[in-house]
Amino acid sequence: MIFKKRKNQPNKKSSPFVGTLLFIVSLILLFLTGPIGFLYGILHSLFTKGFRGVGEYLLKIAVSVDQLGNVLMQHLLNALWITKEGYKFGNRDETISSALGRNKVLGTLNHFGNGIDKILDIIDPSYALRVPIKMSITSREVKENPENLILRRFIEK
Repeated sequence: MIFKKRKNQPNKKSSPFVGTLLFIVSLILLFLTGPIGFLYGILHSLFTKGFRGVGEYLLKIAVSVDQLGNVLMQHLLNALWITKEGYKFGNRDETISSALGRNKVLGTLNHFGNGIDKILDIIDPSYALRVPIKMSITSREVKENPENLILRRFIEK
């Protein structure tokens, strides 16, 4: 498991060989053990916590898939949804909706990004804003990332 001391900071640089090797190993493990683990997780959740447990389990998986999407589509989302000054997608510890919400608060969504936000608001009002409002921003993060000051001011209102 990868632990990071500071949230929402760029990931450390790593060797292309190590990254490629870990990617291949993770795919092999996902395809070989994923279906068994998923079925076991569903059954375990069902028998220990009932349907509520299954819902909680599936929500955890949905958040993980959302984080994967944030990394997988970072360049596309950065090009299509935000202005050049916007908060960049791609942090492996953050969901797409969290980065979308940050950009909404910062006012850095472009026309297409605002359209996506409006669609999500129809499905679930203030969907993209809930994550940034709940986040905790330290003074160190404000010094290291000036856009956090804008987010802190929004949150403190």
